[in-house]
Amino acid sequence: MDRQIVFLLVLLLTLLVFGFTVRKYSGYFKHTRKGFPVKQLGRRFGVMMEVAIGQTKIFRRPVMGLLHALVFWGFLVILIGSIEMIIDGLSGTERALAFLGGFHSFIMASGDIFALIIAVGILVFLFRRVFLHVKRFSGIEMKHISHLDANVALTMILLLMVSLLGMNTFYILSATHAGHEVVGLYPISNMFASWIDAGDHNEFWHQFNWWMHIGLIFVFANYLPYSKHFHVFMSVPNVFLSRLEPLGKVDTMESITREVKIMMDPDQAFASPPEGAEAEEEVPERFGIMDVEDVSWKNYFDSLACTECGRCTSVCPANITGKMLSPRKIVMDVRARMKEKGPGLVKNGTDYSDERSLLRDYISEEELWACTLCNACAQECPININHPSIILGMRRYLVMEESAAPGELNAIFSNIENNGAPWQFSQEDRVLWSEGKVEVPLMSDFPAKGENPEYLLWVGSAGAFDDRYKQVSVAFAKVLNHLGISYATLGVEESSSGDVARRAGNEMLFQMQAMMNIELLNGYEVKKIITCDPHAFNTLKNEYPDLGGEYEVIHHSQFLRELMKDGRLSLNGASLSGKKITFHDPCYLGRANGEYNAPREVLEALGSTVEMKRNKSFALCCGAGGGQMFKEAEKGEKEVFIERTEDALETGADIIATACPYCMVMMTDGLKYKNKEEEISNYDIAELVANSLNL
Repeated sequence: MDRQIVFLLVLLLTLLVFGFTVRKYSGYFKHTRKGFPVKQLGRRFGVMMEVAIGQTKIFRRPVMGLLHALVFWGFLVILIGSIEMIIDGLSGTERALAFLGGFHSFIMASGDIFALIIAVGILVFLFRRVFLHVKRFSGIEMKHISHLDANVALTMILLLMVSLLGMNTFYILSATHAGHEVVGLYPISNMFASWIDAGDHNEFWHQFNWWMHIGLIFVFANYLPYSKHFHVFMSVPNVFLSRLEPLGKVDTMESITREVKIMMDPDQAFASPPEGAEAEEEVPERFGIMDVEDVSWKNYFDSLACTECGRCTSVCPANITGKMLSPRKIVMDVRARMKEKGPGLVKNGTDYSDERSLLRDYISEEELWACTLCNACAQECPININHPSIILGMRRYLVMEESAAPGELNAIFSNIENNGAPWQFSQEDRVLWSEGKVEVPLMSDFPAKGENPEYLLWVGSAGAFDDRYKQVSVAFAKVLNHLGISYATLGVEESSSGDVARRAGNEMLFQMQAMMNIELLNGYEVKKIITCDPHAFNTLKNEYPDLGGEYEVIHHSQFLRELMKDGRLSLNGASLSGKKITFHDPCYLGRANGEYNAPREVLEALGSTVEMKRNKSFALCCGAGGGQMFKEAEKGEKEVFIERTEDALETGADIIATACPYCMVMMTDGLKYKNKEEEISNYDIAELVANSLNL
């Protein structure tokens, strides 16, 4: 009975301390902004089972991924044994779940085996950290305390496994010596029991290891919330609460939507809301993220779930090329800033200020403007943390509250607002790309005929104004004409999709562009859109629906692949005979929307293909996204497009194939930088198809 009382007191103390921690963090969450609604619970459960329980993203690095997965799965099995220990401690029993029979034996045997696997895994992890100095475990954000914390947590886990195996080993010896039946199966501990025997002290060592194990569990449970290993608790719920939209989709700021609608239709400011409509979101004190109270609850949840593994930073194109940005640091800074300011917010309310902020005191403007918003960090994160949402939120604050965007981007904003394109061309020049080269039908000509084309061809600003990409627009239009596809373009009525403005932080300008375009597209009753630009593809497909634009949007690589499957397009690779083609994956076609196969299927029909070492979901950004194409790169060791061009050159390919206007520009610049433009060609897949058809 004394043992049970002691155990109960220890358990109550553990729960009391843990409850205090939960209460503290709950108070911090109350001072964050609302995020996306948590719906589609069935789908969320599926994502949780696949990513969190199945550890699928961990296996992107197969060897260490397998070891980590075994440790994780082992913990889940051992958790059942830990529950049994708590029941034993409260009731004074031994192996209280033995009534489960074969299932109990299976769990005990599995836990015994996993204890050894976990112990070996932890020793490997410690060896890598202490002796191998793995690059992703370092960085300016990784202070001495971070390394110490990791080593302490790993050592505690190792002791947990040693004490579990010791408990089982001496339980077997104690029960055997006392003539009692050994409940459960323990393959590893049985082996140890055959090597050692403490005689009359077996029961003492059994109890010693039992108390050591349960004590470590209780201490570990209260240490974790203050450790980077808090992900032991937070990772599974964080995956369950992940955004379900494609990686390329940016959440729409409802407060901006209301402002833009009033600007476009002032009468709306005085209109009564429809009956039963939800109350509109209050206009926030400021747009974007300046300090930690501006982040969403999910951003803060992400920061608590982060294990500082560095996978995100290891694939960041800005970090790879020596720039200041580290996605891991961004997330860690959110956590650290809330730790600093949270108590004051809880005590004094949202108006509390300590004369510091997340922006500049923790995260510099240089870090924010180095990001290409390629989503490689979010793709790589094993628990679905969304780093770009924090970066974009802070850009929004800089642009819309301080007008502090880089000068080049301010010029771009002005051009989009005045000319409907990032470049300073007249709107009337939007049709010049096709004049004298290819006959292109216009949407404005169809109403008079009482007809509608099946597809709208969204040419895009680059397709209309960039000298190199105008050739792609011509080639693709020739293919469409050759195959008799029913399509039309908007001509001078087309305007920027707003993608550049949005990802550079100018949400107001994006929504103005989007609403204007949606009004035009809906007026023409457009249902299907084809585009060569993955950025426009992503924006029209994933982001326009939030503002009333629902369309079936198809990238030209997907369209060409479907034409091949339908037998309408037959390709002749004779012109590329003997030449090797390598394909550069556009971020907003691949990572952002999961389309990797369509362009490859088209290219494989044309000739011999070879992959870059970083391809598909591992592909490196070309360096143009997030507004980077229109500004000077931040300081670093090299520019991203050079790093990516080097990937292409390593393949020995004769042709670099692209499927994006920005990628085309950057890869062309890369070839020029490397003095390879005479040896290696850079073509869009539409040009290769047109050449195959002798158009």
